[in-house]
Amino acid sequence: MAETGDIHIRETGRTGRITLARPKALNALTYDMAMAIEVVVEDWQASGEIDLILIDAEGEKAFCAGGDIAQMYATGTRGDYTYGRKFWADEYRLNAAIADCAIPYVAVMDGIVMGGGAGISVHGSHRIVTERSMIAMPECGIGLIPDVGCSLHLAKAPGHLGEFLAMTGWRMNAADSIHAGFADVAVTSDDLDALKGRLEETADPDAISDFARAAGEGTLTPHLAAIDRHFSGATALDCLRTLEEDGSDFAQKAAGMIRKACPLSVGCSFDLIRRVRQLGRIEDALALEYRFTWRSMSDGDFVEGIRAQIIDKDRNPRWKVARLEELDPAQIEAMLASLGADELKLGREETE
Repeated sequence: MAETGDIHIRETGRTGRITLARPKALNALTYDMAMAIEVVVEDWQASGEIDLILIDAEGEKAFCAGGDIAQMYATGTRGDYTYGRKFWADEYRLNAAIADCAIPYVAVMDGIVMGGGAGISVHGSHRIVTERSMIAMPECGIGLIPDVGCSLHLAKAPGHLGEFLAMTGWRMNAADSIHAGFADVAVTSDDLDALKGRLEETADPDAISDFARAAGEGTLTPHLAAIDRHFSGATALDCLRTLEEDGSDFAQKAAGMIRKACPLSVGCSFDLIRRVRQLGRIEDALALEYRFTWRSMSDGDFVEGIRAQIIDKDRNPRWKVARLEELDPAQIEAMLASLGADELKLGREETE
């Protein structure tokens, strides 16, 4: 099986193992890593020799902090958007493949899980979190939207929790992530090695229940009623205004997080969640997400967001639309409009 510096893929009995191996980079997902996962997931399903897939990562800090966007940024700054568009199309195909996997897909979401990391874990059939887990979809902060199919989980989250998580990028702990539908069961990090060993021996996901523990208190539990109240508005701006009129510490913190994010992304994320809620299939969610990401460098703020937050780290992005109050609904419609011949195609041969 695959033995590279970035990912370790092997078979142990009837369990297929995938381990991300870039701990110093918080196991950020490269294009080659994503494609290696897709190939082996397909192969294991076809072979009939694997009964369970187990994905984890090296190190204690992160399962996967997101996609490795260095090459995407480098090409985008030159006005070359082809690489980014292909990256997203192929990554989304992987996300759909995991969601549709015919055998149990167990994800150990220990440590930081963000963006692309959620895309290779949250769609699994069995999602494990620990006391070290921190799960977030913070894409609005870099000029993107919650993607990799996670708009579907946000749309399915109780009440209006999905809009809140998408617009703020709030960092969920184990209990929050289970409540939001991003995870299934909590396990103590000290038990992970034993759990993985049991899964290797049995290739039976029912073994997870023997290690399940109480998830503890969610950071959002005391605020769920307020979230439903504030994020039930007709537009993203409606939600922000009610937050800013609320003097509570929680509402002010949430409003501040939204104000720091890209207004175009915030507005589109809100509308995205509302639209996906009416659809319900990961393929439809990915297709809508792709409309935005396809345009994110040419027409949006992705390149500037990466510059400000990751490259120069001046934390002073110059968004094309400076404030949510200035965002025209027509701009949201334009970012989420059909791409015509460029619409997302999830067949491998169609994206090559």
